[in-house]
Amino acid sequence: MEFDNLPIPEEEISATMRDYLSEIYRLGQGGVWVSTTALAERLNVSGPAAVRMVRRLHQGGLVDHLPYRGVRLTPMGSKAALLGIRRHRLVERFLVDILKFGWHEVHDEADELQKGITPLIEERIDELMGHPATCPHGDPIPTREGFMPELNDRPLTVVPPGAKGQISRVKTREPEKLKYLAEIGLVPGTPFELVNRAPFNGPLRLRISLTGREQVIGVELAAGLWVTSEIPARPRPDGAKQAVITSTR
Repeated sequence: MEFDNLPIPEEEISATMRDYLSEIYRLGQGGVWVSTTALAERLNVSGPAAVRMVRRLHQGGLVDHLPYRGVRLTPMGSKAALLGIRRHRLVERFLVDILKFGWHEVHDEADELQKGITPLIEERIDELMGHPATCPHGDPIPTREGFMPELNDRPLTVVPPGAKGQISRVKTREPEKLKYLAEIGLVPGTPFELVNRAPFNGPLRLRISLTGREQVIGVELAAGLWVTSEIPARPRPDGAKQAVITSTR
């Protein structure tokens, strides 16, 4: 897999450069300006080190950089970032599905392992696993052409009580949270019903449809769960029922 129009040859994009590009993409959702301070914190490097790498990426035509505004991916930088994200998520899937790691163990392992993955090995991994669409945490795997599929989902914290749906992805890297969510059965693909939400950012009560068991979780944990759901119908003044509206926004 190659991107033909990158401003610098793909083989000259180092593993560290890919890490920066991928984090800029994640922090900026592909197009928003990202502060170098936020980038340094995410990558656990010093501010001056982040600025030096950003300048290098800017010189290579992979990012735009403006003082006091931050950094933003160029179109080619975005494609290079998606190549790194694709490789990382495929490796995570490989570690969970083939090597039987827990999903709470694979983020850092994938960071290290992907540095030695060539495009050919990446393609063989993809074929071996039947071209998976998502990583173990439910995030979409970009295509070989550098396209990121969209998931029409939203945080569980904005879903109204009574809504039914399915957990689509889990947006946390914290191993203890991931381990706990797996223990209580709140993983991608799990159907649920939001029974109740306490006021003032109180806990949420979910009914897990597969077992019928109810589970209470705090709002902080719920914020990391993204879901597809149906908005329950509101009674009409004439007593007739409105159709259930499927909402993903």
